[in-house]
Amino acid sequence: MSSDTAAQSIASQSVGAFLESLAAKVPTPGGGASAAITGATAAATAAMVVSYSLGKKSLAECEGINQNAMARLTRARQMFLQLGDEDAEGYGTLNALWKLDKDDPKRIEQWDDAVQGAITPPRAMLAMALELLRLFDKLVSTTNKQLKSDLGVAAVLGEAAARSAAWNVRINIPLLPEDQRDGLVQAVDVMLDEAKRLSASIETGCA
Repeated sequence: MSSDTAAQSIASQSVGAFLESLAAKVPTPGGGASAAITGATAAATAAMVVSYSLGKKSLAECEGINQNAMARLTRARQMFLQLGDEDAEGYGTLNALWKLDKDDPKRIEQWDDAVQGAITPPRAMLAMALELLRLFDKLVSTTNKQLKSDLGVAAVLGEAAARSAAWNVRINIPLLPEDQRDGLVQAVDVMLDEAKRLSASIETGCA
């Protein structure tokens, strides 16, 4: 695979090309891209459920809610893919500094910003996955019951996206100043607990 293909945005690649790049012995795409694709797939799966619910006479009272949900799901899908690209960029910047001597002025000057640049995209993915799960929980009662298995799949993928993103946050927490670590660890744990609870609630509602 050429370096040009590996450098392409996630959204511009075919599924096959992306998976080939992901499987290759290259630094990126990696786990961050996997989390992004999982989140985007969760949003797209739920959007299919909403598509089959819009305009349905039996769900007329939910039309406005479902229209709003569709807009949110479309944006979430796009944002996950963008964050996947930002994650790769953040990793690249941090990795380049990592290779420098610890006393190198460039590394010293840019290190803190680079660590934040590596943590911010997966942290945003985690937050977005949680928002998706909150939305899916509401969609259980506003969407076409014939697609409840698909909404259940979206919930499973949404939790997987949250958990995957959390791994990409946690791996970089030791690089933060000590006074920032515990708070972020606790925040991630709280968000994952909510993601687990919501996924279980959605699956129960779809069963």
